[in-house]
Parts: sequence; structure tokens; C-alpha cells
Amino acid sequence: MTVPLASGRDADVYALDAHRVLRRYRAGGDVRPEAEVMRYLHRLGYPVPEVWRAEGSELELTRLSGPTLAEALRAGEVDVRTGADVLADLHRRLHALPARLARDPADRVLHLDLHPQNILLTDDAPVVIDWRNSAEGPPELDTTTTALILAEAATDADAPLAALARELLTHFLGEVKTVGLLDEAVALRARTGPHGPARLARAAALVARVGRR
Repeated sequence: MTVPLASGRDADVYALDAHRVLRRYRAGGDVRPEAEVMRYLHRLGYPVPEVWRAEGSELELTRLSGPTLAEALRAGEVDVRTGADVLADLHRRLHALPARLARDPADRVLHLDLHPQNILLTDDAPVVIDWRNSAEGPPELDTTTTALILAEAATDADAPLAALARELLTHFLGEVKTVGLLDEAVALRARTGPHGPARLARAAALVARVGRR
């Protein structure tokens, strides 16, 4: 278990055997809140990896095979409109489920980092991974945060797939038809990663502009 199968901004994923992987957060922390959300959604039939163990900074999960939606889009295996449909459908299905803890009946479980790199296209169905940022609240915050993430890529001059990200953003907003709570989404992104204010301002302006069409 020396070479990760995959590495993200915060965690590395290692193969344990043919059926399980270990997700380990490099900065430590307690994975139990993330595991509780995943177990709750799994019981309700939402497509998340099954959790086998959650201890310290480690999550033991069912091993899944398939490219991420981002990889499939880059390779041309999935067209942009289909990718946007997948992304919007996963939001709709998540927000149709009752919240686990919130008292407000309008609140739902929110992923808050639901973008193509966090969707695995398995043979059975798309599966949503990386629930570290999950919370409960108004569904609009989740869809707008996804739009903002896409817009960050679309407005990055150094991003090789900026044009693809912009097209994906346009189709995604056409599906979800909302860009509410944009200021709250910007504040969330500022707290959860190395996203500078100028970058976020450009992305927010694009979301607002595309969302008005």
C-alpha cells in the first residue's frame, strides 16, 4: 500500500484488495461525520460508495471501477450535454431526499463539492464520491456551488479545458435553472480551499451572466 491508486487535494486512495479501498486524509481529522452521511445516503439508495470502516483519518470503502466524469469528458467518451444531464440529475436525486439532522423541512443533504471529478462512471451507474464538505441546508446552495466550481475552471486562462467547462456550465444551468445564494457559495469556496478573491469574483460574474440567459 505504498503507491496511491488516486490522489486528490486532501486525500490519497489506496487499494486494499479487489473489493475495497482505503481513503486517507493527509492532514488527519475525523472521518466519522463524512461516513455517517454516506451511510445514511446509501441506506436511502443514493449512489455513494459503501462504507466498511471509518476511523481517525481513514475511510474503508467499496472499490469502484470506472473513469471520473471529468476524464470521460476530456476523452470525448461523454458529450458535454450528457455530462451536464448527469450532474444535474445527481443534484435532483440528492435534494429529493430528506435531510438527516436539519429541523427545517426545506433543508436537504448538500454535497458542496459535486463536480465532474467527484463522479465515478461505473458500469452500473454514476457514483458520487468525496463527501468531506457535505452539510445540510437549502438545495440552491449546492447547485450554485457546483456552478461556481465549473465557472472557476471556465475563467482560468491556464486551464486547458476552459472552453469545455464553460459549455458544461451553460448546459448545467439550463438544467437546474437557478443561481440563488451566489454570495453564500462564494464565501463557502473561499473557506474550503485556496481560491483567491479575484478568481472567485470572475467565476461568480460568469455564473450570474450565464444564469440570466
